[in-house]
Amino acid sequence: MGNQTSLEEIQSFKGPYPKQLLLLCLTEMWERFCFYGMRGILTIFMVEKLMIGEKTANLQYGAIQAFIYAFAFIGGLFADKILGFRKSLFFGGSLMVLGNFIIAFSPDTLFYIGICFTIVGTGFFKPNISSMVGTLYKEGDPRQDAGFGLFYTAINIGAFFGGVIMVYLAHNVSWASAFMAAGIVMIIGLITFIFTQRTMGDIGLSPQHASVPQQRRTIYEIAVYVGSLLSIPLILLLVRNTEYTDYFMYTIGIVTLLYFFFEWTKYSWPEKKKLLAALIFILFSIVFWAFFEQSGGSLSIFALHNLHNNLLGFTIDPNMVNNSSNTIFVIFFSFLLGLVWVWMAKRKIEPNTIIKFGLGFLFLAASFYVLFFTRTFADAEGKTSLNVFTFAYLVMTFGELCLSPIGLSAMTKLSPKPLWGVMMGMWFLASAYGQYVAGKLGAGMVSPNENASLMEKLISYTDGYKQLGIYALICGIVLIALSPFIKKLMGEVK
Repeated sequence: MGNQTSLEEIQSFKGPYPKQLLLLCLTEMWERFCFYGMRGILTIFMVEKLMIGEKTANLQYGAIQAFIYAFAFIGGLFADKILGFRKSLFFGGSLMVLGNFIIAFSPDTLFYIGICFTIVGTGFFKPNISSMVGTLYKEGDPRQDAGFGLFYTAINIGAFFGGVIMVYLAHNVSWASAFMAAGIVMIIGLITFIFTQRTMGDIGLSPQHASVPQQRRTIYEIAVYVGSLLSIPLILLLVRNTEYTDYFMYTIGIVTLLYFFFEWTKYSWPEKKKLLAALIFILFSIVFWAFFEQSGGSLSIFALHNLHNNLLGFTIDPNMVNNSSNTIFVIFFSFLLGLVWVWMAKRKIEPNTIIKFGLGFLFLAASFYVLFFTRTFADAEGKTSLNVFTFAYLVMTFGELCLSPIGLSAMTKLSPKPLWGVMMGMWFLASAYGQYVAGKLGAGMVSPNENASLMEKLISYTDGYKQLGIYALICGIVLIALSPFIKKLMGEVK
């Protein structure tokens, strides 16, 4: 059934998008509902429900998010070598469903156990669906960027509904109902993917060579499943004791770089240069996500304590805004920014990928300066304007649009096809380090006074945002200055 359509037929589609892309977008949309909805309530759940201090909550948030993205590298590796994209997706999605249902059963006592299932599950799901999008296009197809742009829009539609609905359920119904909702929509995503497989031909099937006996192939697959489940107690230990996370992140970073250069030696010099360019993008993206992902940590706490609940005259939960405004802006402005790139391309003035990355940092810097200036709108209690806070997210979104969808596409353009899953995994591993550092930065912004007033918290957090703005500005300038060198490494890739 899965082999009725050939790869050539799939990649020779007419029009702007292949039909398979729309189905993959639907699958990813539901998974992102689950992921971003969870991300948006993690820190406030730990602060409000588990009664964990703000500093510890930031560190544990960073650890949880870091392990999710670290497993994206591992999931991409196993998909490339043993399972294939399809089995990895279904296995990962099933673990995500199970993890959310475990938490929903008893949020107070089973939170950490359930979150470990979702960590492993997301790691097997996320990088492999992105890789499947890349396989829908022939090498050099100019429509690929548009395809990843649509895919990115689907991500944000799911993230918007997840962010709004799960925060609403958590604060107005129960924490259990919020986690239950995440599990239910993930089931919808898996059902969607079952139908998607029928149109995918050979895409995503197991990469194990036909010369390997079927019994041995099955043993390898079972070993991946069992090994992943056996890792859950170790992840539980690491997440609950964040000092151990440091050792894990140091180790996996070194191991990943060694593996990257091991694979790097197998390719020609032009391919090696492209891989080095991809590595540079990955390293800079670590810094970008370390700043950007304050949204799930310190900005969640900032929204919880230091923002009024009035947005343009409407009363709204500030954490709904924190968890959804970025996605709304992405949905509305990604298309418009795409038109701007097209307009500039026709006049041969479109910035290349490196310059766009640099612009991403400049927008990010500007957004943190806006967050810093929210202190000028604060009242005597230490609460400030939700309108200004939301404007900061608008500026931040343009930074994201200059970097993230382009980065996904660049990984497949710059990588040899046998390394797509690994390189996509490394892209998400960079996010793991970004999340890890984000937790550290957020914890560093917490006032040392445990009984700090709201005004003291406001000053402490906004001082931190000012520093992040300075660092982002420096990174943007450095990246733009390096653009001629990186462009040479990229060869014909634009």
